[in-house]
Amino acid sequence: MSLRTLDDLLAEGVSGRRVLVRADLNVPLDKQTGAITDDGRIRAVLPTLGALVEAGAKVVVCSHLGRPKGAPDPQFSLGPVAGRLGELLGAPVHFATDTVGDSARSTVAGLADGQVALLENLRFNAGETSKDEAERGAFADQLAAFGDAYVDDAFGAVHRKHASVFDVPARLPHVAGRLVLREVEVLSKLTGEPERPYVVVLGGSKVSDKLAVIEALLPTVDRLLIGGGMCFTFLKAQGLEVGTSLLEKDMVETCRNLLERSGGKIMLPVDVVVADAFAPDAAHDTVRVDGIPSHRLGLDVGPETVAGFSAALSQAKTIFWNGPMGVFEMPAFAAGTRGVAEAITKADAFSVVGGGDSAAAVRALGLDESSFGHISTGGGASLEYLEGKTLPGIAALEN
Repeated sequence: MSLRTLDDLLAEGVSGRRVLVRADLNVPLDKQTGAITDDGRIRAVLPTLGALVEAGAKVVVCSHLGRPKGAPDPQFSLGPVAGRLGELLGAPVHFATDTVGDSARSTVAGLADGQVALLENLRFNAGETSKDEAERGAFADQLAAFGDAYVDDAFGAVHRKHASVFDVPARLPHVAGRLVLREVEVLSKLTGEPERPYVVVLGGSKVSDKLAVIEALLPTVDRLLIGGGMCFTFLKAQGLEVGTSLLEKDMVETCRNLLERSGGKIMLPVDVVVADAFAPDAAHDTVRVDGIPSHRLGLDVGPETVAGFSAALSQAKTIFWNGPMGVFEMPAFAAGTRGVAEAITKADAFSVVGGGDSAAAVRALGLDESSFGHISTGGGASLEYLEGKTLPGIAALEN
């Protein structure tokens, strides 16, 4: 893969030049207070921004946050992110209260060398996500006017054919930022010749969300460990009753077929934590998977499953993990995710955490991030990369 990099851009000199940086600052916010609950994605872009600031660039950062409907929506404002980014950079970040309007133009025009501006949420403009190429292109023209060069450091968005990701690089000299480059290097190890045994752990709620990556990985992995809500559709495919647990009935036959084709590679839970309701204080017990009561639902994998998964992980030399083992946000149902995560950190293996809820779980459970080989910032992007799909944002950087 031939990508020009941030170092190439810095070598050409950026002092006094405007550099438009597409970042992924799509951080979770507390619904009541609007406070940032996890600043991991902000921290991830600091190496790229810091290098540009130090080199004297006028840095214009743009990002999306949440899913507004193509118009301004206060609950999705990047205002809080501008404040936190300024704290982490140790200098004020100038915030534009619109994306490409008067505030954005005056904010960018007022930047001095080494200063940073953040534009308001890209998705406040319908052109960002439009499937109409002319509408998307018109918005890209306005964004590109803010830069003399473009850096994509938003790995979590490279699987989207959006204006800021796909169309802007066609209008400006473009390079991959430090984060995007690292993500591509790491994931290339998994799709190339990973050191074996290669063990993949998949969790999360739905088989349908992970079907394509399961299909892509089955021929290449040595073991595939499946937990989370998606395990119940596999258990149903084995003829077991799953009570009121999450179940995709239309995927049962698909799961049965995957189990038959896997050659024994797929490893499923042997026990689960079942509860009376989906609630943090619900009465709960651990039961064997062949003894799930009809009126209860599974919310975590059990201790025997953690022990079995841990044994498989202890043999691994390469590990990829995407998706929690249970409802880790509720302490009563977090033990499975914690146990599997800790087993990954103890393995003598190169480990990759595949973004999304898995990365959130690592931080929420207070685990040492440095004990994993790499924590991806892009759940969907990392899965699509492993599926072998062409990612529009990466393709745009290669052109």
